[in-house]
Amino acid sequence: MASIQDEGILIAQRTQGKQSIQCFLRPDKANRHGLITGATGTGKTITLQTLAEGFSNLGVPVFLADIKGDLTGLSQTGALGDKLAKVLKERGLPSPNFCAFPTTLWDVFGEQGHPVRATVSDLGPLLLSRMLNLNDTQSGVLQLVFKIADDDGLMLLDMKDLRAMCQHVGENASGYTTEYGNISAASIGAIQRGLMQIESQGGDQFFGEPMLNIADFMQTDTSCGTTAGGGGKGVINVLAADKLMNSPRLYATFLLWMLSELFESLPEVGDLDKPKLVFFFDEAHLLFKDAPKVLIERIELVVRLVRSKGVGVFFVTQNPLDIPDTVLAQLGNRVQHALRAFTPRDQKAVKAAADTMRANPGLDVATAITELGVGEALVSLLDEKGRPTPTERVYVLPPDSQIGPITGPQRKVLLEQSIVAGVYEKVLDRASAFEALKGPAPSRMAGADAQEGATATDGRANKGAPATAPSTAPERGMLDGLGDLLGGGTRRTRASVGEQLLKSAASSIGREVGRQIIRGVLGSIFGGSRR
Repeated sequence: MASIQDEGILIAQRTQGKQSIQCFLRPDKANRHGLITGATGTGKTITLQTLAEGFSNLGVPVFLADIKGDLTGLSQTGALGDKLAKVLKERGLPSPNFCAFPTTLWDVFGEQGHPVRATVSDLGPLLLSRMLNLNDTQSGVLQLVFKIADDDGLMLLDMKDLRAMCQHVGENASGYTTEYGNISAASIGAIQRGLMQIESQGGDQFFGEPMLNIADFMQTDTSCGTTAGGGGKGVINVLAADKLMNSPRLYATFLLWMLSELFESLPEVGDLDKPKLVFFFDEAHLLFKDAPKVLIERIELVVRLVRSKGVGVFFVTQNPLDIPDTVLAQLGNRVQHALRAFTPRDQKAVKAAADTMRANPGLDVATAITELGVGEALVSLLDEKGRPTPTERVYVLPPDSQIGPITGPQRKVLLEQSIVAGVYEKVLDRASAFEALKGPAPSRMAGADAQEGATATDGRANKGAPATAPSTAPERGMLDGLGDLLGGGTRRTRASVGEQLLKSAASSIGREVGRQIIRGVLGSIFGGSRR
């Protein structure tokens, strides 16, 4: 029961005699990010659920990943069972104001929620390299593949586009060496093997169209009640991640891509009275495990700068040592559940957690961390001046919604009544790199209409030139017709097709010619999705 008061969202409290200690999370400090840590079974999921409800009650949309499959209960009204009633009585906590919250279900595999997709080009080479577990040399070759595709106006929408592009670059490597650098067959082979592995894990379903519009995460709804100000409650977006967790790199890459989309697409707004969106990154250790230094540096940059876009990020993990110090230093709001000091690493984690929380003269933080019960936590949140409050030992308030998963029929009703019902279910397969490289004619892609998927004749034929005119560069002849069309009859080596080509919602390949493709801080196409 995360109640809303003038001080903020009440998330935890403890009664000592006649004195009551209450911990409020200030909405205007939520974009200073946060950290929820603790061993398995200590109450992190309940804390996450309570926080999500609090933000929703403020009219703030929330995104979270449902690792264990039990957060879908947010969509249903809770109930006072015997076990919960006993806990409330023992801890002196008030009874929840049971209610449901507007919830949208998502699933990369399209089984338990609306499908979530991104185009290969929008994901970018850096994040894709992380997903495929490529080394530095192989990552460099993948970046060249993307660069060649960008320069030649070839859309990489789904997995078959990227595989065809890799094959084309590998077969014509000698023709690209002078301009782009050495492209080894071994690296191309490693990339192709990595793509096959991702496909075998079902990851190919993530790539394609229609691509997720990140604005669909930022909705409010009055169907489950209104906020104190009369507006709609923030929609809680729940990503089914139980199956996705079988592919941990895909999971981490997917969530990081969404965070980068928010960073690239949202305007600067500075510090607001409340965030525009709160993003919970569960199992955060997967994001940083074995990640190259360059990726960690860019993650740090995104976390630091996304605050000014009005987005709050809360990392959820078992051990605070899982988070790099450069990122940990930016997480101002802390909820620490119990840690067990059974091993030297555990003891180190306890000390690290205690050292990063503000001291309280009446509390031995390091000792308390090992003594906490389920649902009990050490909490330190930012005050009105942005300073961490002294650490308090408190009980997290139980949620107002149902604790535990929903049933199949309940899930079906949610999907049918969703605000995005029918938007992402039908897969689109437009003419793109695969058709251009594998089609019967060299310029099959030239002049293709992006929305209707139609193909046109060769660009040279449109200008009265013979369709069989010889190419000056045989190993790149397939791309020359497109270059003629976009470059006014003369193929320009560095020309690109502009923003309309870059995004999956582009209306025509040949529009906005002459603008160079710009990729953002994490390698995705700069500026977010265009629709």
